[in-house]
Amino acid sequence: MTFRELSVPGAWEITPRQFVDERGVFLEAFQGAPFAAAVGHALTVAQANCSVSAAGVVRGIHFADVPPGQAKYVTCTRGAVLDVVVDIRVGSPTFGRWDSVLLDDVDRRAIYLEEGLGHAFMSLEDDSTVMYLCSTPYAPGREHGVHPLDPQVAVAWPTSGRDGRPLAPLLSDKDAQAPSLAEAAQTGLLPTWDAARAHVASLAR
Repeated sequence: MTFRELSVPGAWEITPRQFVDERGVFLEAFQGAPFAAAVGHALTVAQANCSVSAAGVVRGIHFADVPPGQAKYVTCTRGAVLDVVVDIRVGSPTFGRWDSVLLDDVDRRAIYLEEGLGHAFMSLEDDSTVMYLCSTPYAPGREHGVHPLDPQVAVAWPTSGRDGRPLAPLLSDKDAQAPSLAEAAQTGLLPTWDAARAHVASLAR
């Protein structure tokens, strides 16, 4: 298993080693010791989520108040998604930057994003199945969103699926009504760089 930190600090791409034979495939989707060595602290799992999405569905950009925030370890067990992490931490040197990882049932990579970061993905084929290990349980009152098509963030969402057919973003009503990054910052909705870094540092103690 290898770890690569993305251009957004606090997010990693994780690539597992796969063992393939005539029976199928085996891999270790999560390893606690290598994770802690790469990230700097263990992952506490409070909740595991599963979503199944049609081609073109966009979920996000979602985030939670810090502290405690919500870190996510995300994999795609079926199909393919473009998984995106967005730096929404006010005061961060990379504020507004995004990076992405293709998660699919071929390379079987994962992405980890620490507390304070925004998360979104687009499904690249029907029935794409995404699993999330979450550090905190769902808490509606402290979970928020930024519009995934915000031109300031300018995520380069795919225009075609894994089969080459055209894709158009399909959003939930909640995500379609989410504020822009600038609006979320102006209203004090976003986490700060200092609060997020302080919280993450406390996890290593």
